[in-house]
Amino acid sequence: MDVKKLLEVRRAYRSLEPVEITSEMIKDLAGCARLSPSCFNNQPWRYIFVHAPDVLKDMRPALSKNNEWVYTASMIIVVLSKKELDCLMPDGREYYAFDVGMATGIMILRATEMGLVAHPIAGYDPVKVKEVLGIPEDMNVITLVNVGRHSDKMNAILTEKQIEIEKERPERLPLEKIYCEDRYKF
Repeated sequence: MDVKKLLEVRRAYRSLEPVEITSEMIKDLAGCARLSPSCFNNQPWRYIFVHAPDVLKDMRPALSKNNEWVYTASMIIVVLSKKELDCLMPDGREYYAFDVGMATGIMILRATEMGLVAHPIAGYDPVKVKEVLGIPEDMNVITLVNVGRHSDKMNAILTEKQIEIEKERPERLPLEKIYCEDRYKF
């Protein structure tokens, strides 16, 4: 499948069914993220692939309300980094979040190519995630990427709004709202 097709197929579904998670699958996903570009090749991304049923259960209290659908995920990929792992620009810019985002996006596309849903969320308590997984205080939990296989059966726990989003891809902004040429014209 070509990249444009992957982008068109990729969706952040919440209705998931179980999928067997293997070490080979994890190495494949991590290996694709590893190929991402980064500032001075610093590779600031760190991932914890949580797939043991007892650890997935331990993660539940860290999830925000309305993210209970994550309970059906077969794996949660915890995305970590800290600014010191990447370029700290003289003008104060911290580049690590951009580099980690690119690597995670590449991993999400690879998961899509593998027939998986890889749904990143912001609705979690990073302090609780750190407690459950023994993550050092100085690391930032950037996102949780929830992995499973898309289910045709609607997850009964979803809110009305989530059900509507599940049925049809949310509308994207028109191109003229997201880019301009040569000068700022928004």
